[in-house]
This record gives sequence, structure tokens and C-alpha cells, in this order.
Amino acid sequence: MPYSGRTDGHKGLHAPAARGQHGGMATINELQPPYAVGYFVGSLSEQSINRTLSKALLRLAPSELRFTEIGIGELPLYNRDLDGDFPAVAREFKQAIAAQDALLFITPEYNRSIPGALKNAIDWASRPYGENVIARKATAVIGASGGQIGTAVGQQHLRSILSFLQAPQMNAPEAYIWMRPGLIEEDGTVTDPGTEEFLRGFMNSFFEYIERVLTVVPSAS
Repeated sequence: MPYSGRTDGHKGLHAPAARGQHGGMATINELQPPYAVGYFVGSLSEQSINRTLSKALLRLAPSELRFTEIGIGELPLYNRDLDGDFPAVAREFKQAIAAQDALLFITPEYNRSIPGALKNAIDWASRPYGENVIARKATAVIGASGGQIGTAVGQQHLRSILSFLQAPQMNAPEAYIWMRPGLIEEDGTVTDPGTEEFLRGFMNSFFEYIERVLTVVPSAS
């Protein structure tokens, strides 16, 4: 999502100054790079094409982003009865999210929605009431499938959930990846130049968006 500001060394990439003028108003960037980005792979399968996609995204991302995978496979099913005494694995999960500046969701589509494991993880992250650790964190959504629809419907469901949880979302570029055989190698190497350029642009845009979310207009007081 390009916007005017200082050039930051990335082709076609612009970011706002840490302190200066933005739309006629003084702005303050609360943090400086590198930014901590937690990422979720929505599938529990070690052979998931979305895990392969995650490797490509990390390879192509700007150096100003530092990534930590936040695992979802060890979480029990969310149970409201535990709101007063979260299990240790859920507390650690929420702490890992809270430590991030932004969140990246890389997910397949199951039955025109998101995987149950990912929805369960989001439920843990948002509970108990008033302790939602996803709120106000810059987010981006991407997914791959073996068909040309490329997780589009599942992503829309996830975006609806993130909107309810008050998570700012990078709305463009949208990324629905048709994972054809050989498109991305096991180590994350993208074999198609056009796809590589698109994924690099997606990650550059996410970096821009993180800076934009972290740039605030101070109160008049």
C-alpha cells in the first residue's frame, strides 16, 4: 500500500519518517526497525504447501523484519471454563503474540473457511474478554492451494474474524497463490520469476504497512 514518505532503500518502497510531517500533522513512529513479526501457518501438516510458502515469504522479506513462527499445534481446544486459569501452553502462546509488532497469517482453506486449528488458536489469543492480544497489531493474510481459487474464500472469513478483533489489516495487495507443482521448492526458492516478484512485493508492502500502523499522530495535549 504505497504512500508518500522517505525512500527506504527498497525498490518502489516508501515509508514515513520517524518524526516529521504527515498530511500536515506531526507524526511519531513508536518503534524503529527491525520489527518483530509473528507468523502462523494455518495447517498442522509438516508437508503443507502453506509451510513451503512461508519459507519463500521469509526468504523474500525485507531485512528490516524479524520473524518468529508462533505454533498452534500444541494448544488444547478452547474452553471458556479455563478463562480464569489458562493452561501454561496457552499463556505462553499469548505472550509470544504480545511480543510481536505485527502478525502474518499463512493459511490453507478448509471447507470455504479457515482450519479449525487456526480458529482455535485465535480464540485462545482473544480470551478472556478484555485480554485480546491480537488487537491493534498490523496483520497480513496470504494462502496457497492446489486450485486456482487460491484460498480466497477462506481468507475472507479470516479477515472478518480479524476485523472483529480490532486488528488493522493490509487490504492490498491480496494474495491467493495457486501452488502448481514445482512453483516453490522445499527450501522456499521460487522457480517462477513473476511469482517471486509478486511475493517480494507483498512482503515489501507488508513492511510499509507495519510502519504505517506504527506511525501515530500525537494528541494535541
